[in-house]
Amino acid sequence: MTKHLLDALRGHPSARPPFWFMRQAGRYLPEYRALRQEAGGFLDLCFNPDRAAKVTLQPIRRFGMSGAILFSDILIIPMALGQSLRFAEGEGPVLGDLPETLDFAGAATLYAPVIETVRKVKAGLPDETTLLGFAGSPWTVATYMVEGGSSRDFARTKAFFYRDPDRFRWLIEGITTATIEYLSAQIEAGADAVQLFDSWAGALAPLDYERWVIEPNRQIVAALRARHPATPIIAFPKGSGILYKRFTEIVRPDGIGIDTQVPPHWAAEVLQPLACVQGNLDPLTLVAGGQAMLEAAEQICGHLGQGPFIFNLGHGIVPQTPPEHVAALCDFLRKL
Repeated sequence: MTKHLLDALRGHPSARPPFWFMRQAGRYLPEYRALRQEAGGFLDLCFNPDRAAKVTLQPIRRFGMSGAILFSDILIIPMALGQSLRFAEGEGPVLGDLPETLDFAGAATLYAPVIETVRKVKAGLPDETTLLGFAGSPWTVATYMVEGGSSRDFARTKAFFYRDPDRFRWLIEGITTATIEYLSAQIEAGADAVQLFDSWAGALAPLDYERWVIEPNRQIVAALRARHPATPIIAFPKGSGILYKRFTEIVRPDGIGIDTQVPPHWAAEVLQPLACVQGNLDPLTLVAGGQAMLEAAEQICGHLGQGPFIFNLGHGIVPQTPPEHVAALCDFLRKL
């Protein structure tokens, strides 16, 4: 059967847009919460292929999205490079000290359960559903590694690259190399397409954005395209504003994910001639539901539906989202 999401990434418009939602497998689903409680810690769930595959498939079985995204975490890469990671209840990720050297030797062993999850999901998906692998982009991953967790201002990371740009480049280059190998392994295991999440791209001034967002993403896309020319790549440099255009022109992803703040009519005029556009409903509209949600979705589809387009959110589904609102949006999109 036709995978409409892949068709969109290859530049083909569709009368009915393919759709999936960032964080579509997660805490808003009661079946996820039950499995998470059974598994124990979050990382225990990520590294258990049977359970991680079940989580990945949960929203597909409930809602029938066009794409299923691998259940994992962007911080697998720091672990693979030798940095400790734990998830503290109510605090999010907590990383150990930045390693003096990056350990690439054990990466394949650490990735193995995730790659097995890709195989299991691929075997369990309907033929028409696209399997999306993913990784964090180097700048975003580096912020977690340097800050030791989440941050609002990225002060430690910015101080690092301003004071010691050579060592920060060493870190970015190491993450870039690891990310290419990690995504390549996901593709070889069965991922139909992959997405790069640069969640904190909008935190940088333009010159720094060129160095730490555009260039590493360009290298990853070029390397993956050379190895896997038939596999589309989506990039999501959240918060890029007008730099979305320069990013898309230089990085050349097959799909460009846009955040909530990007006007859909601007994306249709400026970005859609360059790549398939993916986005960009406000996740809190999905919490509200009802007519406001449907009108917002219809407006986005009206602006972007004439070109290659994947309907998605401007960021991930939030935990307080009612599942019935997700169901209503999926039904609406299927009937367009």
